[in-house]
Amino acid sequence: MQTIMVGYDDSKSAGRALERAATLAKALSAQLVVTSVAPVTETAAGRSLGADPTDSGGDHLRELACARNYLEQQGLNASYIEAVGHEGQALVAAAVDRGADLIVVGHAHAGVVGRLFGGSVPDTVAHHAACDVLIVH
Repeated sequence: MQTIMVGYDDSKSAGRALERAATLAKALSAQLVVTSVAPVTETAAGRSLGADPTDSGGDHLRELACARNYLEQQGLNASYIEAVGHEGQALVAAAVDRGADLIVVGHAHAGVVGRLFGGSVPDTVAHHAACDVLIVH
């Protein structure tokens, strides 16, 4: 295993995913790639309206800075990607771009609305990734 991608936001489960990805990267001497995704807003017809105005790009830069701080404390270097799109789909696309062997994501519960409109990030990643997926609880 050469490249591990982790989806990161400010949730507790994403923090646990980052910790697990760091542990694996150390143990396997793998490259670590941290990705934070700014979601897009869609109309009911499925047309994208662009980046979600309630989720600023600055939030994702702070998330990546937090991840960088944690990983540097662990003695790890990583690559960082700020992506825009549907979170799960953007993680899968980034994993393909970087040739990831594993995607690590936190466990998240999608509510009724989330299940109706595309499900949770872990569900999307698990069903569409071309590599192994680790969902951390």
